[in-house]
Amino acid sequence: MEKDKSLEQNQRAKPTSLIGNTIITGLVGGLLWSFFGFLSSFFNFSKVSPASFILRPWLVTGWSDGFLGQLISIVVIGILSIAIAIIYYLLFKHLKGIWPSAVFGIALWFIVFYLLQPIFPNIPHMTKLDSDTVVTTICLYLLYGTFIGYSISYAYLDKKRMKIYNFRSIKSKN
Repeated sequence: MEKDKSLEQNQRAKPTSLIGNTIITGLVGGLLWSFFGFLSSFFNFSKVSPASFILRPWLVTGWSDGFLGQLISIVVIGILSIAIAIIYYLLFKHLKGIWPSAVFGIALWFIVFYLLQPIFPNIPHMTKLDSDTVVTTICLYLLYGTFIGYSISYAYLDKKRMKIYNFRSIKSKN
């Protein structure tokens, strides 16, 4: 019987902390959705690529628009996305449902394409972007915000629910 407890399949996984879960969610979300941003620019759904934001404002070289430049930009966006996920965790983790996350994604799009546009001189102003680029990037940001926000909120509310459940079960035993 003692041997059964030491088997790997009989051991419980140690749960990750909420902030650890947030960091992983931010990294994966940034990598995933910036990769889809690369694909959308590769297939000409969008005139904007990850390298347009990360490398092209500072490097005007041939390789920065190539595969290596896109790959470096995707990784950098993944790392920056950790900060965005932490901001969501600090401000909005208690919000229920998918809609606050979707609004968060659209707000991020507005911040990047309108407020931060002067930082990215090679990106045209949002009023000068073609409709394909606008629709594609809004959809990507909406999905990104939903991925980040809903994952973080769900983990937070689930952990909170489990604490209440554990408290009630301990209280009922006494």
